[in-house]
Amino acid sequence: MFDNLQEKLDRALKNLKGQGKITEINVAETLKEVRKALLDADVNFKVAKTFTDTVKEKALGQNVLTSVSPGQLLVKITRDELAQLMGGTKEDIYLGGNPTIILMSGLQGSGKTTFTGKLANYLKTKKGKKPLMVACDIYRPAAIDQLHVLGEQIGVEVFSNKEEKNPIKIAEAAIKQAKENGNSVVLIDTAGRLAIDEVMMREISDLKKAVKPNEVLFVVDSMTGQDAVNTAKAFNDQLDFDGVILTKLDGDTRGGAALSIKSVVNKPIKFVGTGEKMDALDVFYPERMADRILGMGDVVTLVERAQEQFSEEEARKLNKKIASNKFDFNDFIGQLHQIKKMGNIKDLVGMIPGMGKAIKNMDIDDNAFKGIEAIISSMTPAERSKPELINGSRRQRLAKGSGQGIQEVNKLLKQFEETRKMMRMMNDKNAMAKMMRNMPKGMPK
Repeated sequence: MFDNLQEKLDRALKNLKGQGKITEINVAETLKEVRKALLDADVNFKVAKTFTDTVKEKALGQNVLTSVSPGQLLVKITRDELAQLMGGTKEDIYLGGNPTIILMSGLQGSGKTTFTGKLANYLKTKKGKKPLMVACDIYRPAAIDQLHVLGEQIGVEVFSNKEEKNPIKIAEAAIKQAKENGNSVVLIDTAGRLAIDEVMMREISDLKKAVKPNEVLFVVDSMTGQDAVNTAKAFNDQLDFDGVILTKLDGDTRGGAALSIKSVVNKPIKFVGTGEKMDALDVFYPERMADRILGMGDVVTLVERAQEQFSEEEARKLNKKIASNKFDFNDFIGQLHQIKKMGNIKDLVGMIPGMGKAIKNMDIDDNAFKGIEAIISSMTPAERSKPELINGSRRQRLAKGSGQGIQEVNKLLKQFEETRKMMRMMNDKNAMAKMMRNMPKGMPK
């Protein structure tokens, strides 16, 4: 996500590093490269020009502090303006109404039905709501079936009627049922087309008038770049929607849609889809996305994801085990499973500042832990709780039982022991203080 743009912006902004001061000439040269990088990322031409003009105006209007280099200042201004370009602050989904009615819109293939499932899952697990998904795509039976499959997957009820060919009647019957059954949110999945046409627009406009939704969301495939922005404008002219959902942001996307769409339709991006799984949905934070585009990582999101998986009670228990040197392979595999639940591994590593560039061309497979899990699964309960029992013959047995080489078993046991030592040291304030005292003179403390 945004890899090429990140690289080009980094190269452009490096031009100012080492310069003594900001001048109209060196800023103009740098921003010419920034504008070129944005256009290469499929950002709307007017948006790119306005953006660089604003950055230039702000850069020339500021004095560079003695502690800040011109390059650092321009990065800061660029980061702030990128965040503004994408909306400035996050915009929450509206959940008023009894029930809240949310209408999905977008072209066929944009990921509308999948997003409906993801949003239902998000509202159920993160917001404590009781959603009802409604299949109003009367042209594609496969879309109705897909919604039922997703409903089963996430444990959310789906309303459909394949006999009825009027989407308004289907939606009205679903809302009636939702009120009777105590559903707090109704998510209406509508029909899409391969291209914008009059029939589709009239149909969804009539549906909006009939059900009076609290929120209309426009779902768009971020990989379509400028086409996504043009489609958003056409839909907004007809529907006056409330927010944009960018799907497939984990794909090979250049980022133009994310950077242009807010300026063109003046509607906020509310969510982004970052994978195929039902929990691969993120609330959109413009400032965090700006940080990621400029290679600054996204520690806040990383911490939030970790907090969702690790409870305070679990953390206390783990600290107790580490302090008494009882951290074992049962704990190790438990932590591994929690990390896997946090999302795509490469995406997680990319949230660490400075790591995005380092792993750009690395292939980090989500199955990278499979070998480790196979080795631990081959251990006896005693070996898991007392790793020191694992001698040479046991190592041979583990290698054979897991289908891994003896080198892999030895590597895991060594890494585990090093991890245990490090955890114990981090937990022991006296050991840390001693280590700091023993550091060579002249080294930063």
